[in-house]
Amino acid sequence: MTDPTRETAFDLLNAVLERGRSLDEALNGIPASDPRDRSAGHRLAAAVLRRAGTLDAVLEPFLRKEPPLPVRNVLRIGAAGLLLLNTPIHAAVGTAVALAKSRGLTPFAGLTNAVLRKVAEAGVAVLETLDSPRLDTPPWLWASWGANARAIATAHQQEAPLDCTLKPGTPAPENSVVLPTGSVRFPAGTRVADIPGFDRGELWVQDAAAALPAMLLHTLPGETVADLCAAPGGKTAQLAATGAKVTALERDPVRMDRLAGNLARWGLAAELVRADATDWTPAVRFDAILLDAPCSATGTIRRHPDVPHLKRSSDIRSLVASQERLLAAAAAMLKPGGRLIYAVCSLQPEEAAVRAGGLRPDPFTPDELGAMPEALTPEGFLRTHPALWAERGGMDGFFAMRLIKE
Repeated sequence: MTDPTRETAFDLLNAVLERGRSLDEALNGIPASDPRDRSAGHRLAAAVLRRAGTLDAVLEPFLRKEPPLPVRNVLRIGAAGLLLLNTPIHAAVGTAVALAKSRGLTPFAGLTNAVLRKVAEAGVAVLETLDSPRLDTPPWLWASWGANARAIATAHQQEAPLDCTLKPGTPAPENSVVLPTGSVRFPAGTRVADIPGFDRGELWVQDAAAALPAMLLHTLPGETVADLCAAPGGKTAQLAATGAKVTALERDPVRMDRLAGNLARWGLAAELVRADATDWTPAVRFDAILLDAPCSATGTIRRHPDVPHLKRSSDIRSLVASQERLLAAAAAMLKPGGRLIYAVCSLQPEEAAVRAGGLRPDPFTPDELGAMPEALTPEGFLRTHPALWAERGGMDGFFAMRLIKE
């Protein structure tokens, strides 16, 4: 009764929780298999990671001692089937027992069977007795999100929809919803390869919030613009589509290859420079710069539920130091009077407090954020989080501010 979906999910969970690999990196390391099995296994692993705290709280009363991590992951997969995915009891339990045996955990097959049958007896009603948003969120993250913590954590319980940016002139595909900001949205679980026009380069995957920083740079045809830390290229494409002369900087050779391939498929042009932005000096200064800096990525937890399992509060200090170095380097590349957008896909307040000498804030106006006024902070910055637009399916967490070179 082996099941390739659950075997894939098990391998992904072990890679993330035992070896500290990202979910996407782990998926790339899975041997070639049926694409639909890989996709289903990825979604199952993501569901377990998203609700791991809740699943562990359900399992705890039925465990006399802590099982090895691989066994716990088998139990989590079985419990997710029973409580979250409406899997019939015989299938959820049977496939979990088979999974234990197929992954060399035969001595724990009896435990798996007994525990999961008790979970089945408890039923989904047990979830109503638990504070799932808090259980599924590391305490350091909950504390850092302040008054929005519960709303954000609740939004994280749901798989995110798929958002795309359309190349100018491309009509919205059927079965999509056009959002007020211009992005198009598809239901969660949509395979991007199945969307008409994707293979022709007419659209690219980009969360609605992630599309905002490039839009707020307001580039004009002929302006010289730099996109620092540019891969995989969605923001570069947005800038290039305005007619600006774009230089895209990326230091990682693999990511640079991906950026080049994406731009070629989308039929958009940019000068590609493989370099570290903190070490690179352009021949001429730029009219405008977009710095979407490497960050904690806590704003993308809906899409990357491995993040809370891989990040620690101690990571933030080093990230902020790196962001400050990048911002100072970007300031040196900018013409006097030029503008810069600093952005991070983070919910952490420390990563929104980065500053650099020679740059002054230029607040966004209510008109610029007319489609989502709730994202405008009192200081005139952009701040989105997953609970915004809840009735439409939410959005990623992003921070962005505009700065002017003095």
